Formats: sequence, C-alpha cells, structure tokens
Amino acid sequence: MTVRVLLADDQALLRATFRILIDSCEDMRVVAEASDGREALELARAHRPDVVIMDIRMPGTDGLAGTSAICADPELAATRVLILTTFETEDYVAQALRAGASGFLGKDVTADTLLAGIRTVASGDALLSPSATRSLITRFLTGPAPGPHLAPPGALAELTVREREVMALAAEGNSNAEIADILTLSPLTVRTHIHRAMTKLHARDRAQLVVIAYQTGLVQAGPQGA
Repeated sequence: MTVRVLLADDQALLRATFRILIDSCEDMRVVAEASDGREALELARAHRPDVVIMDIRMPGTDGLAGTSAICADPELAATRVLILTTFETEDYVAQALRAGASGFLGKDVTADTLLAGIRTVASGDALLSPSATRSLITRFLTGPAPGPHLAPPGALAELTVREREVMALAAEGNSNAEIADILTLSPLTVRTHIHRAMTKLHARDRAQLVVIAYQTGLVQAGPQGA
C-alpha cells in the first residue's frame, strides 16, 4: 500500500526537499502541495491523502486552523494530520491535539524519523512519546478548553472492562509494551483492545482516544493517574 502525502508549508524550498525525500520511498508519494491551511483543506478534499504534513505558522490560514478544518470534515475521516514545525512548544502540541492532529514533530528531526512518523500516523497510531503524553495531558488537556467533547457522557459504557483498563493505561502515557507487561497480555492483544475502543468511541486515532479518556473522567490528572 502506498501512503499518499499532502505537504502544507509556506516555504517552497522546504516543500521541495520533503517531496524529494518522501518520493524516494517506494511505499509513499506526495500527491499535492499547499502553502497555507485553507489550500491544504481544498487539496485534501481533491486528493484524499492518507497523511497531511502540516506546518503551524503560515500566512493566511495557519496550520492549526487548517488541521481543525480537515479533521472536522466527515469526507476526510481517513486523512491523518502530522504537525511538523519549528515551534515545538507544549502549548502548540496541545492545540494541535485538540484540533485533531495525530502527531507532532519538530523540523529538526532526522529524515528517518520523519519517514517513520508518516508511516506511524498513516497506520492510525499517535506520534507522541509516553512522557510527552503525560506532560501534555496534565498541563493542558485536563483543564477547561474551547471546543466540544469528543465523546458523549456515558460513552464508556460501550467498552468492556478490559478495553477501559487498556484505554486508561494508554491515557497515562504507557506504550503498548508497557501495558502488556502491566496486564500480563501480549502487545498484539493490547493493540486489538486499543483499536476496538477507538472504533466504539469513534476516535480517529490513539491521540483522540487519550483525550476522550480524560474528557469522560476515565482518567484524571495527578500523580496517581487513573
């Protein structure tokens, strides 16, 4: 399967560099380039990419607004957004997650890390380290924030006890391997529970599942976690 990528960055030279890098891989290709968030939305609707690589600071419509628009469009439900920016601040990461982004990378990453990140996001996983998840959730995602909740009250009733356990541990920032060790399961079983929870809660990816865990009260901020 070829991962179809849309590049959104106001710097043409950077877009050209990323295109050369991505097109050099047999399993992915660039299908379009945008210079701001508005154009990214228009081109996403036209080309239906698997992943949009989105800068944040762009003239006109910025990357956060573009991400929010793409992720809110039901026709683009299969499209994932990977934020790639020079401004790697916690506040930007939190805003990007609230907007619906599936991952966040700084532009100082290596070529291999970027390519691995595209594949990770395309597969439906969130591109955030466990430590980053803990920090961001505690500082930003648990407090009052604009925007609707991602799941209605009572949505967790759809989950099995095990799915809630796995979801809570993921929301605390544990990797699949760590969850498997805690619950004495295989990593594959953990992944299955994560994906079933995502399906039942209509979460786009693991990042949204984490946000839902806190918004519904399954997990609460603090040193004790769930």
